[in-house]
Amino acid sequence: MNQHAGGSDLQKQSEQPWGSVTLSESDGVAVLRLGDGLNTVDGSVLDAVLALLDRLEAAEVPPALVTVGSQRAYCTGYDLEFLAGLEQHAMEFEVERSLDLLARVLTYPGATVAAISGHAFGYGAMLALAHDQRVMRADRGWFCLPEVDLGLEFQPFQLALVRARMTPQAAHRAITTGHRFGAAEAVAAGIVEEVAELEETERRACELAGEGVGKAPAVLKALKAALYAEVLAAPRLGR
Repeated sequence: MNQHAGGSDLQKQSEQPWGSVTLSESDGVAVLRLGDGLNTVDGSVLDAVLALLDRLEAAEVPPALVTVGSQRAYCTGYDLEFLAGLEQHAMEFEVERSLDLLARVLTYPGATVAAISGHAFGYGAMLALAHDQRVMRADRGWFCLPEVDLGLEFQPFQLALVRARMTPQAAHRAITTGHRFGAAEAVAAGIVEEVAELEETERRACELAGEGVGKAPAVLKALKAALYAEVLAAPRLGR
């Protein structure tokens, strides 16, 4: 039985998808599904995920959190066409919101696990890094930071996050070459904790998240904020 306050309400509300994003909860673990396609990030996706995080964190005892994508992609990063169509101030606003989302996941007051069900590119890779742990599908998908190949610079916050969550060697290779890490290589590089077959990826992520249920939320959030104080202090947009 779900012991979280408002759990029944969450179950009812999660029956209605927030665009491509949906949320469900069972046994103290909330599963946030990013979509069934490439799962690029635009304003509507940010609206949905931020609103659902608000809802989860508002619970008396926030559930553990698992994020999962489609069999094709966990998340392939920003919707570049969406951003290119915005005025400068609007584009910066959306990018800043996306970085706020990373900070929210990094300091979420419960256990967090990314079930990397397919490709994790760019911002999607950073989103996975913001979780406590990662389980990656064994047979398909790349973990990749392709900014160098796209001619894009990292924002200070993004760079700080990558440096904090990857070994120096892996971070250097990922950032300067855009190398695509398969599952086995990602484990060897310390990017992900475990590899699983497709049908086991989400289940194993939920098991790992469930192991963290019961920790004091306020203490956990404070510990994460202290642990990643340098990341959180980094400028969001290079200023």
